[in-house]
Amino acid sequence: MTKVATFSKNKRKKTLSKQQLLSDYRLAMESRHASLMGRKEVFMGKAKFGIFGDGKELAQIAMARHFQDGDFRAGYYRDQTFMFAIGQLTIREYFAQLYAHTSVEADPASGGRLMNGHFATRSLNDDGTWKNLMEMKNSSADISPTAGQMPKLLGLAYASKLYRDNEGLKSMTQFSNNGNEVAWGTIGNASTSEGMFFEAVNAAGVLQVPMVISIWDDGYGISVPNEYHTTKGSISEILKGLQRNDDEKGYEIFVVKGWDYEALDRAYENAARIAREEHVPVMVHVVEVTQPQGHSTSGSHERYKSKERLEWEKEFDCLDQFRKYLLENGVATAEELDQIGQEAKAYAKKEKDAAWQAFSNDIKNELKEAVDLIKSAGAKSQHKQVVESIAEELSKTLNPIRKDVISSVRRALWVMRTDAEDVKADLKSWYEIQQELNEDRYSSHLYSQSEFSSAKVKAVAVEFDEEAPLVDGREVLQACFDNLLETDPRFLAFGEDVGKIGDVNQAFAGLQAKYGESRVTDTSIREVTIIGQGIGAALRGLRPMAEIQYLDYIHYALMTLSDDLASLHYRTKGGQKAPLIVRTRGHRLEGVWHAGSPIGMLLHSLRGMLLCVPRNMTQAAGMYNTLMQSDEPALVIECLNGYRLKEKMPANIGEYKVALGQPEIIREGDDITVVTYGSMCRIMEEAAVELAQMGIDIEIIDVQTLLPFDVDHSIVESIKKTNRVLFADEDVPGGASAYMMQQVVEEQKAYYHLDAEPATLAANAHRPAYSSDGDYFSKPSVDDVVEKVYGIMHESNPDKFPAI
Repeated sequence: MTKVATFSKNKRKKTLSKQQLLSDYRLAMESRHASLMGRKEVFMGKAKFGIFGDGKELAQIAMARHFQDGDFRAGYYRDQTFMFAIGQLTIREYFAQLYAHTSVEADPASGGRLMNGHFATRSLNDDGTWKNLMEMKNSSADISPTAGQMPKLLGLAYASKLYRDNEGLKSMTQFSNNGNEVAWGTIGNASTSEGMFFEAVNAAGVLQVPMVISIWDDGYGISVPNEYHTTKGSISEILKGLQRNDDEKGYEIFVVKGWDYEALDRAYENAARIAREEHVPVMVHVVEVTQPQGHSTSGSHERYKSKERLEWEKEFDCLDQFRKYLLENGVATAEELDQIGQEAKAYAKKEKDAAWQAFSNDIKNELKEAVDLIKSAGAKSQHKQVVESIAEELSKTLNPIRKDVISSVRRALWVMRTDAEDVKADLKSWYEIQQELNEDRYSSHLYSQSEFSSAKVKAVAVEFDEEAPLVDGREVLQACFDNLLETDPRFLAFGEDVGKIGDVNQAFAGLQAKYGESRVTDTSIREVTIIGQGIGAALRGLRPMAEIQYLDYIHYALMTLSDDLASLHYRTKGGQKAPLIVRTRGHRLEGVWHAGSPIGMLLHSLRGMLLCVPRNMTQAAGMYNTLMQSDEPALVIECLNGYRLKEKMPANIGEYKVALGQPEIIREGDDITVVTYGSMCRIMEEAAVELAQMGIDIEIIDVQTLLPFDVDHSIVESIKKTNRVLFADEDVPGGASAYMMQQVVEEQKAYYHLDAEPATLAANAHRPAYSSDGDYFSKPSVDDVVEKVYGIMHESNPDKFPAI
């Protein structure tokens, strides 16, 4: 049954000293004043937006008391008091984030890249190496989408299970102490309506991992009350069926009031013990929570809460109830608590002011430099009056931001465009330096900048023995995965049907029996938490491979891939990494949901990940070897129709590596360059035979990876020779083919070398109809390629190549 935490007050008084109680009160008051001041800063125009954790202070202090070194948090944007309590956030850092201070020293969580309330600890040293995570309290980097923290919460807890069960990981003591670490998640009551919450809760119950989920229940989701969110109006009521019993595994569930100090402490004490020692997931439903300032600075809760509700919230504010508790139990006098409150307010204000001064001084210094340089240039300019007015206007800006400074400089340079170069040289030089600084402030660390970057992994050529056997492509992958499992205890693979049968295409066949279920694992049908399982494990030093059975099903997980994994390194400015390999299969087969090539969608959504599109399994294996040496997340899309095609078995299966971002010419030719990837490579090679008989010699380039794309600009060198180019793939028109064209024609300046209009060949706008006929009439065929290429040649030389 659902349990409400209760215990003896006398027993609790013995374990919590007066000093501890008053320290908790002081911290709660400091956090509350930070929330109140933060709201005012937004309304004063010193910050863009604010969302705060007022009303949640007491529960978060209780939770923090049982959070240990090595534990991980995956929470949301109201957890400021918890972060204060575990010593991983200061009030000054809290306000630095509110102001968007771009210094990692000022805002360690994100370097000013995230709005306030988004917390993270820095797991990495400046050189990209791991810190000892067992010597610190850890928080994964928050994201805004509601319930988006739940998938990786599962993975963080799953890592503890792996560290406890896998003997090969026992030496990794900087990441785990025999799997004793708890993953602590927090979520608002309304967000428990999201599918990601239910999927993660179910998966954690199946896996039996050490996870504690706290649900802050204030009765609303912005303006919408619980009866619109949750059956029976209570998430713990509807999840009672998860409660474990003597015969069945499941959850431990506690319900506790957010203003009841003693009950909160006992609930979290029990939750931590059960999760840590028994590896049983625990849900703590914290009810009767208030939200004194409403949802955020974007509106007032007086608009949707009744007078009676507002009066109740005022009475049962957790801080007022805590004060009452301290007075009733003789812990302190009213005067002593008033003094603590005054000191807390003064301290919060002092830290807020220090954060603002540090933030504004940086920009004011830049502003002064810019004003002086604009004035100096203006004095020599033929447009003196206009330039000096720009400087004057900039100097009077109230609460300037960096945009004000840079925009003014740019406008001044516009005005002085006809002046001699020496007039504006100093200003231009300063602006160029600022451009470099701003690139680092706002655009760095999308990908790894460490020595472990995939760009630093040296290619090793594949080797074949003279008598190398021809095998099914899936056997090449099987040999690759066998080697990875044998040589790297951090490597593990999981997904639907990956375990016992070795995945639907048999690349892991027999490997679960050889290495055990903790290394090669089946999962239920739950794509988003398969990805979350991988993110959390990768955040804790492991090297997981998460399989999405078919590319068409990646849509389920796209939000988590895009908003969490792909942006992780960027939004922490290099503070965290999760080198997860996502393995899937797509491209040509048959049917609407088994022939997926939504590459344009992935290119636009997954910047921050690597996107590998190998043409065969030998290339795929080489990419996996490369990825295992790098520290970046990647999506690898194998050719769905290639597992039974014959390939030579490499002699150096565990050593050869494919250089990412390096296209390969797979057929040389002089008449036209064809740029493609994946299964289309084979289509192109077949078409080349037909075209050769017509006197057309095509050069086929396999880009191999789309992110990164041709880092050395080698494709333009082919176009210099052929003066014609066709970009071909199976995506929708304007998808990946348009992306490749932009990269080559615009980025590589290939238009200077073209004698014919650059062309694309893509699939139809719809997904392919079922059957071989559906494939033929929906996606580019050999016939389509021949006619497209021939048409380009006809336009350039109609006499030699008459119209078909």
